[in-house]
Amino acid sequence: MTIHQSSYVISCPNVEKCPVHQLPEYAFIGRSNVGKSSLINMLTHHEGLAKTSQKPGKTLTINHFLISSTRSDKTQEQWHLVDLPGYGYARTGQQQREQLRKMIEGYCLKREQLVSLFVLVDARHEPQKIDLEFIEWCGLQGVPFAIVFTKADKVGSGRLKMNIHAYKERLLETWEELPPIFVTSSETGMGGEEVLAYIDEVNQQLAEK
Repeated sequence: MTIHQSSYVISCPNVEKCPVHQLPEYAFIGRSNVGKSSLINMLTHHEGLAKTSQKPGKTLTINHFLISSTRSDKTQEQWHLVDLPGYGYARTGQQQREQLRKMIEGYCLKREQLVSLFVLVDARHEPQKIDLEFIEWCGLQGVPFAIVFTKADKVGSGRLKMNIHAYKERLLETWEELPPIFVTSSETGMGGEEVLAYIDEVNQQLAEK
């Protein structure tokens, strides 16, 4: 897949305000400060498309971006990339955390255009309870998703393999099959082509239907 253009569309306070269209949507979500905005900018080759910040919890709305691309079979297409708020930011007040939870769950469960949710996980750390709980929730609710490990360049190869293996082992304790898994680095571009190839594959499957 080759991305030709990416542009901001709208920021929405809830799923009911999301734009009306028939395009497939690929949403990105993860713990606060997981590197979500940097990954989105890397994938789209559009620096500054998603606003990055050193302050966790910056994304507080459902942000839509229109992507124009060419599939591997040379078909021109458009789809939406959706930047969702991060979860689990401890310094956010209880009222705002509840508001964000409702926003995230509302989008994931009600948005018919959602094709795949990319759950971002910081590759530098061992399995975190909050990530495992959200992944489990996605599975129980039947939300189609993939796991994207971020910041792979920030940890040694041995530790990286250990952390990913640990996540897989924890998931296989209750899951019969693992979701798609990608390992990425926004700094080096690692994994970007693989994520886009996955989107390309899903878009082709949708087109065939």
